[in-house]
Amino acid sequence: MTRPPFAPLLTLGIVGLLMGSAPTLALEGDASAPIEVEADRLDLDDRAGTAVYRGNVDIRQGSMQLTGARVEIQRNDQGQLSRATASGERAYIEQRPAPDEPLVRGWGRTIVYHVAERRIELIDRAELHRGGDTFDGGYLEYFLDRRVVQARAEAEGVEERQRVRMTLEPEQSGSQQ
Repeated sequence: MTRPPFAPLLTLGIVGLLMGSAPTLALEGDASAPIEVEADRLDLDDRAGTAVYRGNVDIRQGSMQLTGARVEIQRNDQGQLSRATASGERAYIEQRPAPDEPLVRGWGRTIVYHVAERRIELIDRAELHRGGDTFDGGYLEYFLDRRVVQARAEAEGVEERQRVRMTLEPEQSGSQQ
């Protein structure tokens, strides 16, 4: 059995998707961890630069996980991973930024990870958890490097207005961020 010509690029693309470019934002061992992908179906289109997984998709590497009913991975003209889009009733993404930090977890009907910008969009019934802090709304945007959250009640792709809600845990005296 021969591997499709897209396979090496796809493997590198998934590594880029799961690890990004900033080593301080992921556990050190994540980059060398095996990549595990489960799905009911895979459609590769080398000319279009896409790989589409369907059916209870679960992609894992180290502390990173991306799930959805459908996950599409796109590459740019230079062959680099540019965007990963997970969709479904409750698409999910998580990663542990550092060994001493809690998981960052996000949900939405659509999750778009913009690789070059290191930015995650959580769309429709969006929810983000960072430690004890939680954010909910129609649309959440999380910038990985800056650890910035932006939230809106309405946005393109949001079925109905979903008010922004957040719960922030007070800082404990003597704790570090």
